Amino acid sequence: MLTPRQQLILSAIIEDYVRMAEPIGSRALAKHDEIQFSPATIRNEMADLEEMGYLTQPHASAGRVPSQKGYRFYVDNLLRLGQMDRETGEFLKSVFSKRIDEVEQVTREVANVLSMLTKQTVIVLGPKTDTEKLRKIELIPLGGGRAIAILVTNSGHVETVHVRFASEMEAADVEKLVRVLNDKVVGVPISDLKRTLYAELAGELRRTVERFEDAIAVLNEVCQVPEREEAVYIGGASNVLAQPEFHDVGKAKPILSLLEQNEFISNWFPKAENGIEVRIGAENAVVELKDCTVIATTYRLGGVPVGHIGVLGPTRMDYNRVMQILSFTSQALTDFLTRFASSG
Repeated sequence: MLTPRQQLILSAIIEDYVRMAEPIGSRALAKHDEIQFSPATIRNEMADLEEMGYLTQPHASAGRVPSQKGYRFYVDNLLRLGQMDRETGEFLKSVFSKRIDEVEQVTREVANVLSMLTKQTVIVLGPKTDTEKLRKIELIPLGGGRAIAILVTNSGHVETVHVRFASEMEAADVEKLVRVLNDKVVGVPISDLKRTLYAELAGELRRTVERFEDAIAVLNEVCQVPEREEAVYIGGASNVLAQPEFHDVGKAKPILSLLEQNEFISNWFPKAENGIEVRIGAENAVVELKDCTVIATTYRLGGVPVGHIGVLGPTRMDYNRVMQILSFTSQALTDFLTRFASSG
């Protein structure tokens, strides 16, 4: 375990390095009001921290920079999340106070806004169908024995399914079918749709709908909604190139290539169900992120995690600010989804 003095020096080095992106020397640390030690004492402690693996020295004549071990100790033991500044808080509140009619719209907006605030790359994973529940079904006849079924989930996602009747259904039967479906559909997870609807509706449709076979055909089509993967929204992918660590395009290219593979992002993205997860350097699941940190959290609907928000950048990241912003956004997006789900 580090001594209080070593912890103070390590914390100051990390915070200065995050701000300046240059190796930190003993003279710079001696100017800190809270560090009341001589440069010689600071140098000795820095040497000890380097020997223990918390700091590295890029060049013989340079100061020190934090190692991945140093960042991990800082996040786990030294970081104290302060209050987010008022300006940032008010700005984020304004994002969620806008009138937005689709969840996809707000998640895309979150990715772009957070990338601007953090100056990093932001990834938002949208809800998967296995976490969504149906809110209502509509059936729109098109004529010629055809119709479109519109399924709306509690997160605002809309699926359309083309259905075909053996022959033209009477308008009264269509109305009965829609009414029966909606009586049973509220709160049913899409993943359970076929099992639940068949079990509960077949008998009722036989009693109430004259053209029972056509009604069952419609029910069968409605139940074929495919499970979709989480939508991926990326904001500020080019922010990678703005970081001094990745000015060398050769270092940035693997990261940018990884971000282009939307279908695989969910495989390596941190998905802790509670709180905030921080993966630093080699802790990440893919080698392309060996020099990066990913900080991620979840957002919820009905108390259940339905999606994830993350910030990706160099290990030299402003952990305090990023974690404040993610914590606020997680709760704000959860509150937004709750209001959205209960609004119709």
